[in-house]
Amino acid sequence: MYNWLMKFFSADMAIDLGTANTLIYVKGRGIVLNEPSVVAVAENRLMGRKEILAVGMEAKQMLGRTPGTITAVRPLRDGVIADFEVAEEMIKYFIRKVHHRSPLTAPLIIICVPSCATQVERRAIQEAADAAGARKVYIVEESTAAAIGAGLPVEKPRGSMVLDIGGGTTEVAIMSLGGIVYSNAVRTAGDQMDLDIIEFVRKNKNLLIGENTAEEIKKTIGTAISPKDKANELTMKVKGRDLLSGTPRETIITESQIASALSQTVTKIVDTVRHALELTPPDLSADIADLGIAMTGGGSLLRGLDAAIRAATGLPAFLVDNPLACVARGSGKMLSSLDKNKHILQTMY
Repeated sequence: MYNWLMKFFSADMAIDLGTANTLIYVKGRGIVLNEPSVVAVAENRLMGRKEILAVGMEAKQMLGRTPGTITAVRPLRDGVIADFEVAEEMIKYFIRKVHHRSPLTAPLIIICVPSCATQVERRAIQEAADAAGARKVYIVEESTAAAIGAGLPVEKPRGSMVLDIGGGTTEVAIMSLGGIVYSNAVRTAGDQMDLDIIEFVRKNKNLLIGENTAEEIKKTIGTAISPKDKANELTMKVKGRDLLSGTPRETIITESQIASALSQTVTKIVDTVRHALELTPPDLSADIADLGIAMTGGGSLLRGLDAAIRAATGLPAFLVDNPLACVARGSGKMLSSLDKNKHILQTMY
């Protein structure tokens, strides 16, 4: 009777627990939350524990702007939990935010993880969701959820290829007949692009900028391919701290400079795709040549990245609709037909 009541009152959900952003899909409601995976923490030395001050967008605005007693942290790195205690509190906060019914509700949760996550890392994610109040937790690989969310014909006897570029990991997967034929993940993605930009500006402009500024540069003038028309290339004014004088200073960055800064990361992503194609069975390769490479995740929005992949592989590469929400949308579809998808869902105990 108790279990029946819990199922009745709870709203089962799928969580795309990303390094950069967390999205939550609630059964029957769709995607109801999309917030940065950032938590503002104060050390409570008297109590010997961390005190959570803010989560999500409010916490992200504190990055690089906190006093010594407060730290704005990302509890996930490379798509997996780096700080278990803070991650657990973040998951609890997000679940409470979307669950407006009763504190007694205990939802069934599907959580997406990178394919490169170890068994220990997967168990840590499941334990964090359990501690946050889930009645049952399933783990699914991000690339699988991305392929389903992109609307690829993964259940058919045809090869489908998805490239999911998130904040912490880049994943490539080839699927057929509802299963993964090949998958690989590298811990190089959107966050590494931000670090590349910070390092470039530091070395070439003697200017120190923060993560939020680097992300803004990436979104505004970031490109994977250096423009041919240098006279009309995009530029952006950037403010930071002069490394020589220690005072605030402004400089101008061009898109060709950002293309140079991102070249190593872009090459690593392209090489990951090429390596996957080299290991693909011939018949599935023919299917991929017809269907193309579906690009999902926030990192895939980098301008010119699809063209760089097309140039390197000779295959069509395309951005799916709303690539940021693709993983959450796919895991939400699995939630809606749980019995059909149990063969690709894992539970660590």
